[in-house]
Formats: sequence, structure tokens, C-alpha cells
Amino acid sequence: MPPPRTRGTALRHRLAELRGPDVPAKALDARALAALAANPGCRRRAILDGAGVDKAALAGALGAPSAFGQSQFAFMRGNAFEARVKADGGAELLRLAHERLDPRAEAPVDARVPELSAGGPEGRAARTALALREAVEAGGWTLLDHPMLALDVAGSPAFLEPDAVVVHPDGGWTVVEIKSFPLLDGSADPAKVGAAARQAAVYVLALEEVAARMEPAPPVRHQVLLVCPKDFSNLPTASAVDVRKQRAVTRRQLTRLTRIQDIADALPQGTCFSPGLPAEQLTVAVEAVPATYAPECLSACELAFHCRERSRARGAVTSLGRSVRAELGGLTTVEDVLAAARGAAGDPDDPAVAALRRAARLRAEALGRQHAGAAGGRRPDTSGGRHPDAVGAGGRHPGAPQRRAESAEAARCR
Repeated sequence: MPPPRTRGTALRHRLAELRGPDVPAKALDARALAALAANPGCRRRAILDGAGVDKAALAGALGAPSAFGQSQFAFMRGNAFEARVKADGGAELLRLAHERLDPRAEAPVDARVPELSAGGPEGRAARTALALREAVEAGGWTLLDHPMLALDVAGSPAFLEPDAVVVHPDGGWTVVEIKSFPLLDGSADPAKVGAAARQAAVYVLALEEVAARMEPAPPVRHQVLLVCPKDFSNLPTASAVDVRKQRAVTRRQLTRLTRIQDIADALPQGTCFSPGLPAEQLTVAVEAVPATYAPECLSACELAFHCRERSRARGAVTSLGRSVRAELGGLTTVEDVLAAARGAAGDPDDPAVAALRRAARLRAEALGRQHAGAAGGRRPDTSGGRHPDAVGAGGRHPGAPQRRAESAEAARCR
């Protein structure tokens, strides 16, 4: 007799049904988790990421393939640079950590690099937690290469793999992010640094969960080490990045996520997001989960083109941006906005409706003056007293350029 199914086992079975019986799960990385935390109201992304659905393949099956992602050349360049940074037991990486984060500590000589291999993500996460505990007890410098961390996301565990984690001699933990974009004269592209900081903040939150299970809890540093190529070379350099703000925002947004179990329970029986299904069936399945589209999704989600098309078809004001949506209050469609501006609908006491009607009046007044000026006004006479149709000698208008006469001579010169 099989053992009774627990709630966690039932959820995993349900997510496997949504993903497809023969479709492998795609791991949820920190980049996707940061994008999910940036749009916590999107239940569609929450259930697809929780079920491990390949959103790029799903978007292609829906007929709206996305260009979102990283090129193969960028992957190869990033892997080569990371291998160089971690060569010789991570000696250069530990030197940068000592120089940028902990210059008063002892030099990282004979640092420990424990083996973290284990079976499955759960086993690797347990092995990482044990290695962190042993590093704190042993003291000195320790480098964890690609550890596995677990973070609870909407009631379901997400397994994350940072580039590295450094354990300091005082027992503190630091997240290391290795990126292939350059640091030019000590500074980098703010957008790329911000994305790396949001990604590192997710790792910090996961490390804090590991530290909370230890007694006493070791400190998790909120300054992460960002390692990049120096100027236009392939030599590594580093900068300390404070992620306290990104960590607080990510934690707050993750707490707002609807539990994946609740989203899965609300779906009709037989719902499946397998990319091998017909496009019509996939469209019905995807539309069964509400989405919260915003233009920012174009740079963070593979389903952005599909969701944008559906949002525009419904006339949703969210397709114009979150700031516009916030200004319009209870007006959720473009049709409602136009009706309120014309005075055909809407509460006159609503500030958004009042502002729309005032804007409509100003526009009507401006267009009315323009039309009146075009109908009753006369254009200024610039012909110098000559009739507009008058021509000079040779059948040429006096003010016209001598292009025709010059074209033949220019052609002979050419």
C-alpha cells in the first residue's frame, strides 16, 4: 500500500501535471526570481516559474517568440572569465574579497575550498549548509564554489546557485557575483549593476535563511562583491555593492506573492502548459491564469510579447505603463478613460476623471483655435507683390532654385 500523500508531495505532483508529464522542470534562478519579485501581482509568471515551465518554448508554441535572453557568445565569454577568476583555488577572488571587503583581516593563505557535490538540489543544499557550518567553526577564509541555496517562494522551495560565497575569518558570509561587463575607470553601466544587485539580493535572502537555522546565527553581509573585467582587458577587478535596499524591496515583494498552491487549486482540471500541445489549447491554458503586464516585462519575461498583445486587445491601461495605471485610479481600460474624458461616464468627484475632463477641454479649445485660424485667417504674402503663379523668363519661377539647369552640367561633370 503506497504511503499517504503529503501536502508537499501533492503540490509537486500537481505542478508536474501543469508542466506536462514528460517535460523536465526548468530550475528557477535568481535572475528570474528577481524579475518575479519585481512584478508580484502576476499570477501567470508565479505559477509558470513554480511549475518549472520553459517560458521561452511556451512563447514560441503560442506564436509569440521572445528575443529575451543572453547570446551564446555572452555565455562563453562569461564562463571563460569566471574560470579565470576562480583559477588556482580562487586565489585571485579571495585576494579581491580581502582587499575590497575585509582589509584588516588576515591574508587569505591556504583557504579552504570544500567539495559541494551531492545528489539532487535538496542534497546539494544540505551539503552547502553543512559546509557553511564547518567553515564558521574552522575559522579562516573559505570559498564555496557554486553552492546551492534554498529559498521559499510562494510556499514552494526555489533552489538558487550563486557564483560563489566567501566565508570570512570572523564567520561572516559574503555573496560573490561574477559578471562579464567591464568596470571602466572603476564604474560600470548603472543598469547592469542594478540588475546584478537585485540578483545578489536574492542570494542574500537565501543565505539568511540558512544562517537562521544555526546557533548562533553567523552574520550575512549586505555588501556583495561584484567581480568584473578591468577596463578593456580580461583581468578581474572588484567593487563592493551595498544591496540593503534591493534586499528589503525583494523581501517585501516576495511576501506579496500569492501562494502557488492557491493558484494551482484555482485552475481548471486538465490544465497543462506543455509546449507540445496545440496552440489553441495552450492559449486557453495560459489565459486561465491572470497576468499583470507592464512594459518592463519586455526585458524580464519570455511571455512579454504574448501578454502585451492580449493586453492591447483588451484595451488595458497597464500596457501604457505602471505610472499611467497608477494615475488613472479605477479606470482600467482605454475605453473607460476616453468615456470619462468625454463626460459620458465616470464620477465627477474622482480626481482622475476631473483631470481627464479638464485635459479634454483644453485640447478642444486648442484645436478649435487652430481650426478657426485656418478657416478665417490669411497666410502672409511672401511673393513680393507678384502673383503666386507668375513665372520669370525661361518659364521658371523667380524664387525657384536652378536645379534643372545645373543638373545637365553636373551630369556632364560626373
